[in-house]
Amino acid sequence: MATDIKIPTDLWEEDEETVITSWLVNDGASVEEGALIAEIMTAKVQYEIHAPASGVVSIAEEADAVVAKGAVIGSIT
Repeated sequence: MATDIKIPTDLWEEDEETVITSWLVNDGASVEEGALIAEIMTAKVQYEIHAPASGVVSIAEEADAVVAKGAVIGSIT
C-alpha cells in the first residue's frame, strides 16, 4: 500500500502555496522512514520534508513546482 508524501498544512497560516525547491532523493530511490527527502519554500521560510514511511519513492511533482497546502507531491511504496 502506498503512503502519500504531502505538503504539511499546519506549518504556516498566511501562505496558501509553496514551491518544491529540491528533491534530495531520486525517483525510485529506497528510503527509510524519517529520512530527509525534499525541501520546500514558502514566501518566508524553508521547510524539510521527511519520509513518512520506508520504501521506494515515486515523485509526482518535480522541483520548482508550485503546490498548495496538503498537496500530494509523491508516494512511497
